[in-house]
Parts: sequence; structure tokens; C-alpha cells
Amino acid sequence: MDRRHRVFKSGLKLLNVSGLGRFLAPVTQGCGAVFMMHHVRPASDNAFRPNAHLSITPEFLRFSVNRIREKGYEILHLDEAVDQLKTGYGSKRYAVLTFDDGYRDNLEVAYPVLKELDAPFSVFVTSGLIDRTSELWWVAIERLVAENSELVISGQSGEGPISCATPEEKNRCFDRLMDILGKDVQEPDQRAITRALAERYGLDLGALANEYMMTWDELRELAADPLVTIGAHTHDHFALARLSEGDAWADIDKGMQRIEQELGLRPRHFAYPYGKAFSVCDRDADYLERSGFSSALTTFPGVLNSASARTPMKLPRISLNGLYQTSDILDQYLTGAPFALYKAANWLAGGFGIKSSFSRLFPSTR
Repeated sequence: MDRRHRVFKSGLKLLNVSGLGRFLAPVTQGCGAVFMMHHVRPASDNAFRPNAHLSITPEFLRFSVNRIREKGYEILHLDEAVDQLKTGYGSKRYAVLTFDDGYRDNLEVAYPVLKELDAPFSVFVTSGLIDRTSELWWVAIERLVAENSELVISGQSGEGPISCATPEEKNRCFDRLMDILGKDVQEPDQRAITRALAERYGLDLGALANEYMMTWDELRELAADPLVTIGAHTHDHFALARLSEGDAWADIDKGMQRIEQELGLRPRHFAYPYGKAFSVCDRDADYLERSGFSSALTTFPGVLNSASARTPMKLPRISLNGLYQTSDILDQYLTGAPFALYKAANWLAGGFGIKSSFSRLFPSTR
């Protein structure tokens, strides 16, 4: 766990120990919360796990559902929660459970737990990953770094071989590659570089998708249960705001169409890939609303409140993060206090550069 994660975790523990979170809760906890997850699978003892934040254990999933209910929340279908949000507060607070991308462990590991607990949940499907036509690029980069002692990225000016022989070098190499692919190059180039690296170092991207992602038949099995809501997550998992208007909307439309073709249902809810400020914009939020979606979920950290009803195409979520699988941190999330303080810090920081540093304390997601 790096320094910023340690700072974040320490801050949440301080809120818990000091009682400040509980003190602020009547004002900050809002009417509900949407929780975001990716993988649910047994704990790993691998030393190199740069995507560990995307994975929680089935034990923590079970604990979280029970704890959320113990705190007085009703776990609702996303349809019900959005309707309740738009019509005003209900008699009790509510929570929504969501999973992004369409990983097979959602079916094999998470689903049995949630079925047993009678807890409804949503899965946001990236149709290109299910079709095996898009690249699971962040997993590919992790695998490439793990299996090699150095990597060379062609076409990157001034970028020589990047050593990844030791655990420390592997972490630095992964971070460097994520900066290049996630920030320095355009979305299509990100995938072209990933494909070139995979070919050069013998990584089968199709086999990687087969290892991680559900098939359409598996999704049909999941979608047949009334407990499950299927949502859209684009076709190619691009950061929409970094695309042209036409390309962004085409990616949204294709994802929606493929789900309708394969599952016979038209998604009513959408989750932005990445879901952060660099990937979410008003242009696409307006398009989603015109396309008939009832809600669109970001990864902006926060709880639902009356203000959220005015922006249903930019709803916040709380990440159940693999680096913070503890009861005290979950309890602080439910108070809403960390997110209120985050917003206050953003407001106070203004243009002095503090805002961007503070915002990085909230772990990113893919």
C-alpha cells in the first residue's frame, strides 16, 4: 500500500476514533448510497497486485451486506432507488450494490453470496469485453509487468526499456505504463500500444478475456434472476470525455445495442468507464438522458441526497475497495462524512493546487 493509500486509510480511522464521523452523520449521510465493486474472489498472497483495489473477498462482501443492513439501510434494486431518489426520501435509507465490467467471478463468487442474502444487485456490462473484441488493457499491463524483467514501448518518444525485474521496479513500471496509457496517449492509441506489447511479449489477449470475463450465455443465466439488473458500460470501455462526440456516442450506442441483441433487454442504467472527471462530461450525460437512461453512475465519491435528484446522469458511488476491507472504514462511508469533507476541501482549495492532490486520496477505479 503506497503513501496516499496509507494517508487515506489513516484519515478514515481518525474519523472513526474521534467520533467526528458519527457526529456529522445526521447532516452528511444523505438518503442512500450506491456501492461499487469489480471483482469478488478469494484473497491473494501475490506480492505484485497493482489492481488489488478492484478486488474484495466474498467474506467482506457478506460482511458488508449484513453491516449495511444493520445500520438501517434497505438494499434496493437500482430502479427502486432511483425512483425513490427522484420522488423524495422514503421511510428508511437505502443502498444499491453494483459491479462494473462483467467479470466471471460476479457470477461464480458474488452471486451465490448475494442470492443467499436476498440482496439485489446490478452488473454494468462492457459488451466488447464479453464479445472478446475489446482489450482488458489494465489487466494485460499487470500481467506483462508480472511476467517480464523489462518492457519496451515502441513509438513513445524518449521511452527506453523500462525495468521491472524487482518488486519495486514492477510497481514503478506499472505506474509508468498506466500514466502513458491512461493520460499521455489517446484512447485508440492506448489499445494499439497494449496490443503491440501483448504481441511482442507473447500475451494472448483473447485468452485473458476468457479467463476473466463472462460469456453472453453466463450473462443470460445471471440476467434471468429477478434479483439482478443488467446495466450498460459502453462497448469498448473508453474514457468517453476523451473521445469526440461521435465516437463517444457510438460507443454508448453499441454497448446498449449488443446487450439488447444478446439478452433481449434494453438497459435503463449506465455506468461511465473510469467514472472520474477526465471521463465524465455534460455532453455525454445529456446524450444518455436523451437516449432514455434513468440514471448514470460515476465514481465521484459520495452518498445520495436531495441534490443528487437534480443530476441523475451523474450519480456518485462509494467504492468497496480491496485495500480497505474493514468494518470501521465501511462505517465511516455510511456516515457520509468523508465525502462531505472531501467536497469541503475541494471548495476551500479553489485554484491553489490542493484540490487535485486531495482528490487523489480517493482511490481510482477502472
